[in-house]
Amino acid sequence: MQIAYVVAGSLLALMLAMSGVMKLRRAPQIVENISKLGVPLSWLPLLALAELAAAVGLVAGVFYAPFGVAAAIGVVVYFVGATVTHLRKADFKGLGAPLFLLAAGVAVGVLRARSA
Repeated sequence: MQIAYVVAGSLLALMLAMSGVMKLRRAPQIVENISKLGVPLSWLPLLALAELAAAVGLVAGVFYAPFGVAAAIGVVVYFVGATVTHLRKADFKGLGAPLFLLAAGVAVGVLRARSA
């Protein structure tokens, strides 16, 4: 299970880090999607910080299990919020990514908790 966590957690951390950096750089596709959903652009740095902190926590979780579990819980909470935001705006086409990352957060959390 430890190897599975390292692989899955690292991949999820990479995705979160890339997303966080794109938010910090205000990538056009991010700004467009965030605006379409009614999320204020002033939230971008906070959303990026949450994703980057989760990425660091998942990597730290390789060495100290509680960090990995806590980071995975944070990922789940973050993407529940993202999913609700998409549903509120009836953006069903945009649900794929948040639902995938929500499921990945659950899987990584379970992997880390079981391999602790």
